[in-house]
Amino acid sequence: MRRITIFIFAAIAALMAVSCGGGKIYYAKDFGIIPNTGEDVTQLVRQAIEQIRAERGDKAATLVFESGEYDFFPENANQKVYYISNHDQHNPKLVAVALEGTKNLTLKCTEGGQADFYMNGRMLPVAMVDCENCRLESIGIDTRVPQITQVEIVENDSENGYITYRIAPYVNYKIVDGNLVVYGRNWEHTPRYGIAFDGGKRNIIYRTSDIWVAAKDVEEIAPRLIRAPWRDQRLVKGSVIAMRPDVRPTPGIFLYGCKDTHIENTTVYYAEGMGLLAQICDNIYLDHFNVALRDGERYFTTQADATHFSACKGKIISKNGLYESMMDDAINVHGTYLRVTQRLDSHTLVGRYMHPQAYGFYWGGAGDKVQLINSDLMEIVAQNTIVEITPHDKEVLDGSKEFKIRFKEPLPEDVANGKYGIENLEWTPEVLFAGNTIRNNRARGTLFSTPKRTVVENNIFDHTSGAAILLCGDCNGWFETGACRDVVIRNNRFYNSLTNMFQFTDGIISIYPVIPDLKAQTKYFHGGEGRGVVIENNVFETFDNPLVYAKSLDGLVFRGNKEIKNNDFEPFHWNKHRFLFDKVTNVVISENEWDGEFSLEKDVVYRQ
Repeated sequence: MRRITIFIFAAIAALMAVSCGGGKIYYAKDFGIIPNTGEDVTQLVRQAIEQIRAERGDKAATLVFESGEYDFFPENANQKVYYISNHDQHNPKLVAVALEGTKNLTLKCTEGGQADFYMNGRMLPVAMVDCENCRLESIGIDTRVPQITQVEIVENDSENGYITYRIAPYVNYKIVDGNLVVYGRNWEHTPRYGIAFDGGKRNIIYRTSDIWVAAKDVEEIAPRLIRAPWRDQRLVKGSVIAMRPDVRPTPGIFLYGCKDTHIENTTVYYAEGMGLLAQICDNIYLDHFNVALRDGERYFTTQADATHFSACKGKIISKNGLYESMMDDAINVHGTYLRVTQRLDSHTLVGRYMHPQAYGFYWGGAGDKVQLINSDLMEIVAQNTIVEITPHDKEVLDGSKEFKIRFKEPLPEDVANGKYGIENLEWTPEVLFAGNTIRNNRARGTLFSTPKRTVVENNIFDHTSGAAILLCGDCNGWFETGACRDVVIRNNRFYNSLTNMFQFTDGIISIYPVIPDLKAQTKYFHGGEGRGVVIENNVFETFDNPLVYAKSLDGLVFRGNKEIKNNDFEPFHWNKHRFLFDKVTNVVISENEWDGEFSLEKDVVYRQ
């Protein structure tokens, strides 16, 4: 009987590793990875991945998790040195699931379910580095104790300068010398600022933007009930405040140096940074990827952008997603300008990463096409080709802020006068952002800064707080490239954007490169070559006036759109015009349906 039993178990094990779609299927439970135990599975997942790679090499394989909750703890995490764009550069990172140099591996849940990866402490949930054709399917990413502290306003005594608030049940806290200190397994802080949500509608409260929060000189008057010196009449009883930390250590999913990455039916419920951050990647496909709320008490999702793509190429496709309640934009696509700091000879210069959250990672290589830009004018002054690039301030790439770059063609004499940036044209993607819903978030809806074709279609922008769509470009502050040449915005619905003021929120669609000396500019930054921005067949439901603001743009078409006015909020925006243009040419506005009178003189204003 024992031999028969062994034979049956062996047969079952063989069936569980059968070929499927060209690859083997492995089951997490066979590695001891069992859901809903509350035990740390970090080491077991690492061992499972190592065994699969040892057996399969680069051949296709799938690791299947049963539906349920899986807990990861920092004590057994993978310790990795990663320099992650637009995040704090603190190392090492504590990584729950690390895939490095992996090909043709899928992590997924059983059909119809979801495998929820819960972090217990400050961790990077999933990292995919130098991977090819890897996939995530039906995975959830969350944390047991978020670093964002949620409170509800119980009483606002403006006359006496006090607010009483109730702390959410998930929060661990203590009062130390009158300060509210919130903490988790490997972190603690005192919140300083936050975002205010309407307790019923869950959108950000009208005209609040970023608020100061009272976490000092507080008094606990009952368990979880805090009385604080705080004057803000906008925060009525029932308002919910997300008190934020002032750090963004890691995203929920980190992609670096990857090719052909697919993420489907996967949701990030919380991350202390971006939901997904990809840098130096080629071809990324998101289908039903969400940054979304769970059913429950939380009003917030991520501490920063839902998705962020830094210096990627190929195609970025993001479709059928839900992006809600995050503390920044749904998507941001850009490269990174280096500032020219030295001209070593006629063909060689030193370029430096300038922003403190963007350095230490690969910027470019031999053969890459680049262009030099005057940062005061945001004008292209030369194009060139990299012959050789090496770290300048360190011996290795990781952590470098400066690069020594040798070029094929001669460089301008004054290139090191502190006013030149370098943009890499090799690492620029095409973008399709389609069929997504963006709602109840802070700052803006979407940001695009790429010269390749960008299509934004069939999306719903619902209370994006600031502008719904931004085309930027900045070689002075954020140092995020670059000019947009071919953008199509069509068949979208915009509902009550611009309820708050944030950076670059001058219209529902805001085309706003940062140009310190616009008057001296002789070329246009965005558009050109007979292309530009086409905005067609959209519906704008709005309580205020500004629809489109544009700066330094050659080519704008606004046609076939419909405007619907409502009385949901009191108009307040400083921009009183439907269209406001600073240095814009080749504009066509036609065949639109207006709610009320439309006047070219009043509604289309050219200031420069």
